[in-house]
Formats: sequence, structure tokens, C-alpha cells
Amino acid sequence: MAVHSPSRCTAQLGRSLRPCSPLSFRNRTVSGPGFFSEPPAPRLVSVRSQKHGPDMFRSRPSTSFNDSEASIASPTTSSAIDFLTLCRRLKTTKRKGWINHGIKSPESIADHMYRMALMSLIATDLPGVNKERCIKIAIVHDIAEAIVGDITPSDGVPKEEKSRRERAALNEMCEVLGGGARAEEIKELWEEYENNSSIEANLVKDFDKVEMILQALEYEKEHGKVLDEFFLSTAGKFQTEIGKSWAAEIISRRKSRLRNNPN
Repeated sequence: MAVHSPSRCTAQLGRSLRPCSPLSFRNRTVSGPGFFSEPPAPRLVSVRSQKHGPDMFRSRPSTSFNDSEASIASPTTSSAIDFLTLCRRLKTTKRKGWINHGIKSPESIADHMYRMALMSLIATDLPGVNKERCIKIAIVHDIAEAIVGDITPSDGVPKEEKSRRERAALNEMCEVLGGGARAEEIKELWEEYENNSSIEANLVKDFDKVEMILQALEYEKEHGKVLDEFFLSTAGKFQTEIGKSWAAEIISRRKSRLRNNPN
């Protein structure tokens, strides 16, 4: 729940993405009902990218792979359920900043990420911005907190140490998922947000702050508190026009409320 000053990405529309690690393929023999007792002969599967026309979504190049490759690229049923069970902690772990300010039954980490994903979904289309990627970044950016918890500035953990802990937790979670393409994508999205290295990351960073001050305003109304800290810590740190505009609207509503209810 920490808010840090962002470092602007040097390229607005491009990103430097870490390539996925090469996968070694092997056939597995599984006995039992509904499974092959011997490895089946691989057949070719073609996956074609969808073209979205002139809008902001980027089309992906066509790819071909066989069944054995596909089975390794995707998580197994067992590893998928293990991963999702671990992610349950995001639903049950409360955001510590609210606890520290005496908010009873505050939002969870998952609550926060979900509304950020909705922000990414409803935001005005912007040239060069991949909205689908923004949604993915939003639902991944705090995923490591399933293991390390919500580390806030009040914990006194240096930014570099916080990042180290979260990266180690992320790697552990991706091992639970079984590695492969999906795990690599999660790592890539997380690193992109952590490094603020794309225009999509810029936007989601803003949504992180917008969601926090919107939640602060809601808690002020519900609990009769004044939560200045959350507004002061984000002031002047929005990077995008949407972020600035939405934050200004929230602040305007707060000022109006404080004028009408000074106590």
C-alpha cells in the first residue's frame, strides 16, 4: 500500500520485455481413465492472432505448436488449483494502511486490485495504450503480497528490500504454478509495473493511487475520520491525464464534503 515517487519510462509507447525462458519439452505417460497409456503422436495446432482494427489493442503474431508443447506451456490442473489456493490470501489479507488508521473490517488486497482492474476497463481509450495489458497488470501488481503481506512505509522496510522480498515471493508463486508461459507472463507484467517501464505501467500506477484516495474518501464518509495522509502522499505524483483528472474529481468531492461537514 506504499506510495513512492515513480520514475517515468523513457519510451512512451515501447517497452523492453524480458523474453520467456526456452522450454524443454518432454512427453509424459499417465495411466488411468481418460488418459493415454502411451504418449500420443503430436498434432499441429495453429493459433491465429485477432486483429482489433485501429483501436489500441496490439495484435499478436501467429504461432504454431504441437500438443506436447501446449501441455507444458499451460499449468497442469493440480498446479493451477495450488496457485489459486495460494492466491486466496489476497482475498483475506486486509490492507495494512487502513488497519493502522483504525478502520474496522477494511478492504483486502484483492478488493483493491479488482477496482483497479475495473478502472483499466472503463478508462477512455488512449492512442498506443493496450487496455487489455493494463487490466492484466492491475490484477498482478500486488500478487506477491499473498506471501509477504502488505508492506507499508510505517513498517520501515527500505524500498529495495521490499522489492527483493516481493520478487522472491513472486518467483515462489510461479514455481507453484508450474512455470511455463503463464508464469513467465505474470513475472513480466509484475516487473513492468515495478519498473514503471511502459505507458501501461504509468497508467496502472496512477490507478493504484486513484483507488487508494477514493477508498480513503469512502472511509472518511463511513467512519467519520480525516485521512489526510493518503491525499498528501499522492499529491503531484500522477503521471497521466486520466490519473490527474480522476484524482482531481475525488479531491473536489472531498473538499465539498469537508466544507459542508466541517466536523
